[in-house]
Amino acid sequence: MPVRALHGRFAATAYAFACSTGVALLLAGCTWYRPQPLATSNTLTTPAQLASMQIDPAAMPLPALAAHRFDPSNGLDIEEVAMLAVANNPDLKLARDDLGIAQAQAFSAGLLPDPQLSVSSDYPGQLGFDRAFSYGLSMDVMAVVTRDANKRSADATVQKIDLGLLWQEWQVIAQAKQLFVKARFQDVALPLLDRQRELARERYERIAHAAQAHNATHDSVAAALIASNDARKQDDDMQRAREQTRHDLNALLGLAPDVELTLTGSDRVTPPPDESIDAALTQLPARRPDLIALRAGYEAQEQKYRAAVLNQFPSLSVGFVRARDTSEIYTSGFQINLSLPIFNRNRGNVAIEQATRQRLSDEYQTRLNTAYGDIVHLRADSALLAAQLSTSEHALPELEQAAQRARQAYAAHDIVFGQYVDAQTAMLTRRVDVATLDEALAEQRIGLQALLGSAIPDPGSSDSLSR
Repeated sequence: MPVRALHGRFAATAYAFACSTGVALLLAGCTWYRPQPLATSNTLTTPAQLASMQIDPAAMPLPALAAHRFDPSNGLDIEEVAMLAVANNPDLKLARDDLGIAQAQAFSAGLLPDPQLSVSSDYPGQLGFDRAFSYGLSMDVMAVVTRDANKRSADATVQKIDLGLLWQEWQVIAQAKQLFVKARFQDVALPLLDRQRELARERYERIAHAAQAHNATHDSVAAALIASNDARKQDDDMQRAREQTRHDLNALLGLAPDVELTLTGSDRVTPPPDESIDAALTQLPARRPDLIALRAGYEAQEQKYRAAVLNQFPSLSVGFVRARDTSEIYTSGFQINLSLPIFNRNRGNVAIEQATRQRLSDEYQTRLNTAYGDIVHLRADSALLAAQLSTSEHALPELEQAAQRARQAYAAHDIVFGQYVDAQTAMLTRRVDVATLDEALAEQRIGLQALLGSAIPDPGSSDSLSR
């Protein structure tokens, strides 16, 4: 066989081999498309699903929840409500999806760039000349040079989003506990306000009936009507607030609107000791996930800035080339593609990444300063609420005794109905005030625990402050 024919067959074989190899490698590494249609109905948790739901305590982000058993068969206590919020909150599900996206981006950033295979063939228009061909293999060198910085930036971004998810979980826990406390307060306050409303209504009806018999003045009727309307409005407002709280709690827990939660257990929140707060404040930058997440975001930006600086250097790709022209002359060599850093030199991206880094630094410092300020404010506000609650609680027994004496005196016909109502209303009002202050103080303490970054151990506990 002539030499020219051998070379031609070799070129054709090489071309076919390159194409088939490329197609085989491409298909071997491909992910096959699978459709994922959207749901056509809501997927909120129904009462039947809640009754059979199981939650692994080991997956909980706080030690207090990890040591608690989830059992919805006998109602939900404050810790079980928090566990359900972590497992079923819709916003947390989206945040976990964002974490999955960031992890996929970090995986992508760690992959080496694919080499580029080029194959070409030229067919002469005259007889007596062979077909020309060339094939080459090249790779982007700068993509390899900047890979380390890009991978570190992506890993730091994953850490930032992961810590942000943890902080969001802690905030959802605090919201769930605060809604639990508010719902329990409303369950206590509503019967008291119902009783106040009934007493005010009955007094108004009696005074209005007496006025018809000319035994009471119109001024006293108007005053009784105003008092009755005020009591009715307070009762109506509490009923609407209770409905709103139950709706907010179900939405936070990812439950269907028709789920009627039975809330059990104590809603008392133990006050954190002053020494625990002081110790937590000194450790705040190392224990608050949002602050640690901002530091991770700053590190990611540091690596982006580093990659931008590296990209100031000329973009470079190198490769190997094998070719034959139409006169059957074979050549082998290499090719270099090099950008000339004359005008751009990536200065715009360097300036952008540097300014972004400064912005993240200022954001971290602002968040840290705000955290300290919020904690000091809540600490002082909680102390004021505790003092007010103590004053109200000390005054309550005397009012209860007065209400009891008024009940006995009215039964013995020693006082009129108006005096009896005044004594009962004063006692009921103080009970509502005590419950209101108790609920506000509990919410403040839950908020303080959330701002400190973790659950504060109870007095006498040997648990570590850090998560």
